[in-house]
Amino acid sequence: MKRPFVIVALPYAAGVVAAEFFPAPYFPPLALALLLAALSVAWARARPVLLALALALAGFGNLAFRTAIVSPQDLRATFGGRIEQVVLRGALVETPYHRVFERDEEESWRTIAQLEVTTLQLPGNDWQPARGRVAVSTPGVLAGNFFAGQTVEITGVLRPPQSPMAPGQFDYCAYLRRLGIHHQLQTAATNDWQLPAPALAPPLADRFGRWAKATLALGLPEEDEPLRLLWAMTLGWKTALTGEVSEPFMRSGTMHVFAISGLHIALIAAILVGLLRVCGMPRGWCGLVVIPLIWFYTGVTGWQASAIRSTIMMTIVIGGWSLRRPGDLLNSLAAAAFIILVAEPRQLFQAGFQLSFFVVLSLALFVPVLDEVRRRGLQPDPLLPDELRPRWQLWSRKALHQITASFTTSLAAWLGSIPLVAYYFHLFTPVSLLANLIVVPLSSLALTANLASLLVGGWLPSLAEIFNHSAWLWMRLMVGISEWAAALPGGCWHIRAPSFLAFALYYGALVSVMAGWLARPRMRVWVGAGLALLAIAWTVQWRRESSVTRLTILPLGGGDAIHFDAPGRRDDLLVDCGDESAVQFLMNPFLRAEGVNRLPRLVLTHGDVRHVGGVELLLRRFPAEEICHSMARFRSPVWRELADKLEKTPGLAKAIRRGDRLGPWTVLHPAAEDQFPQADDNTLVLRGEIHGARVLLLSDLGKPGQSVLMERNPDLRADIVVAGLPAQGEPLANALIEAIQPRLIVITDADYPAAARASRKLRQRLATHNCPVIYTRERGAVTLSFSSDGWRSSVMKEAKGARPAPGGEITPDESP
Repeated sequence: MKRPFVIVALPYAAGVVAAEFFPAPYFPPLALALLLAALSVAWARARPVLLALALALAGFGNLAFRTAIVSPQDLRATFGGRIEQVVLRGALVETPYHRVFERDEEESWRTIAQLEVTTLQLPGNDWQPARGRVAVSTPGVLAGNFFAGQTVEITGVLRPPQSPMAPGQFDYCAYLRRLGIHHQLQTAATNDWQLPAPALAPPLADRFGRWAKATLALGLPEEDEPLRLLWAMTLGWKTALTGEVSEPFMRSGTMHVFAISGLHIALIAAILVGLLRVCGMPRGWCGLVVIPLIWFYTGVTGWQASAIRSTIMMTIVIGGWSLRRPGDLLNSLAAAAFIILVAEPRQLFQAGFQLSFFVVLSLALFVPVLDEVRRRGLQPDPLLPDELRPRWQLWSRKALHQITASFTTSLAAWLGSIPLVAYYFHLFTPVSLLANLIVVPLSSLALTANLASLLVGGWLPSLAEIFNHSAWLWMRLMVGISEWAAALPGGCWHIRAPSFLAFALYYGALVSVMAGWLARPRMRVWVGAGLALLAIAWTVQWRRESSVTRLTILPLGGGDAIHFDAPGRRDDLLVDCGDESAVQFLMNPFLRAEGVNRLPRLVLTHGDVRHVGGVELLLRRFPAEEICHSMARFRSPVWRELADKLEKTPGLAKAIRRGDRLGPWTVLHPAAEDQFPQADDNTLVLRGEIHGARVLLLSDLGKPGQSVLMERNPDLRADIVVAGLPAQGEPLANALIEAIQPRLIVITDADYPAAARASRKLRQRLATHNCPVIYTRERGAVTLSFSSDGWRSSVMKEAKGARPAPGGEITPDESP
């Protein structure tokens, strides 16, 4: 049978996917899978169908079992969604590692770990058995005497992982769930970690990691960024890849070189096999030596998921080569996928798994086709013998063959990963075709130099220093080239995540072209018809979505931002952006997910630091074509500094006042002559009319400003009103609510600081009005969608006790 593991892996993976979308108990599908497998032994004619069904049911049951609450001591059964102060005892799944974050130009360190819980203690109670894996987060840097496998006691607050506050943010809750983690323990300090028993000796991976880091630093003058990146690339050291450091690699499409994945394992295996073959070792013995060595490398670098996936696949490839079996990359890929999904079916839904296997699948399917096209294009004149050609032409032909071969490999990988990169990272990186041609060979040189340093570092340090300087040079070139490629105009674009129809249409068209189906008369009609139907369905979906106008209200910790996305770009605008922390951790991922590369218009309502403190950082990442601000003067130092910089760019800033229009928005307040003592009373108030619905944006307007607004605008009626919390007083006085007569109120409050929380008095007062109120502190970002059929609202989080409409939407007639 040709490619038997493909036939095995596909139905099994289909069963895993079905279990994700149709949850069910695990025992019936597993029992039925065993029954069908037994029946296939006796019924030969139906064996292929029965085995396929058995494999699908086995995949379904495996995922259902992994996600089910089996033990009554499971933390999900004990706590559910409650938040409790606890002491947990258990074994560390991995050695804790550190992450560094930069906020307001200050670095803060945090220790991350995973704990396999065995017992727990509630305040005032005895120890009780417990089961479950917990993610632990601790401020500061933990001491170096905590290692994988150790039994520890940790005191902290146990809670379910928090879901994202706004679209585009990394969904840490979903990420942990894919790892089988449903609770997070937040500790106050490193003192909350205790060792109930004497400390154990560090495991081999930790001892090797310390020795390897020291060896790779031999001869280098300091611990700088290239050295830390070399540690990350060679040893899987996670601390080096901060957001700022990894940004140019993400934008240039070269971030994959830092994951211990197929490139690393294949290069190490190739070096080892080459050395052993030069020494005259037979194939069989090569496999027996190389396979344990690459598994050793995977172990000492921390058993990372990407490394395990690559090592399994390389084990299959090297094993087949050693046994002189015919090689088939597709069959080896399917075998590796099947083994991984049997061991952990949840990996199928992880971005790393999908990207790894889609890239390798693309190489297997597309490289032969592209290579054939390349060879035809470079085929010289067959009537002219090589003896009559100039030497430079022969040399250049060899170089051109090498360059174009690398290009076709890069092109195949890029074509296969475009939709996935767009879905998970909201990036389209055509520059990666160029960047990878240079960065991948440089990374291979750097990795080879590091491996050579590790081989000779223990007995010939002087030679290791030479290798280290070589690796440092290659890494420095990698950083420079990635930064240059990321800065190229048009090299990287932010795009929205593609839909399922877009995935199907793209891969259907790509495979049809590469496989030559459209060139075969018998298949052309059916394949063309299928692609045409997909194209029509996608076009209808795209036109429907592009006709919708969206208004997204983002809570930013004491401030807020409002993004207005109308059909086209002309009327799009962003109202405020928050401080630098808000821009870095919320606005940046949100705007990327919205596919924003430039801001047509940025509106600054007033000079408060929590609304406009991050403007400079925002403009560095998303340049604005026009910046509108109030004519009022603000005393905030942040505003004064920003105003001075805006004046230095003629034509960028524009002062607006009452009566001015910004697309569908009209400025209602303040007038040109207004100058209130409190900055909040000078805030810009906008009212828009979208598909017949009125929206009023009040920002942090205080009571005096509200009074003037009502005096000057007798007709303030609006379907939706969005208000922040002024520094003094409360938003939305009763008289103002009566004048607006809203059908929905959105209050942009937040947990921190305390002054940004809606008070109980305010909540009680607003509850007396016959109108639903959404508090962003509880519900996260609010998205208002407007179309010819009306408007609707949706939130990021469901409120406790609420009964939202399907899909998490809240209609105007439902109380949140």
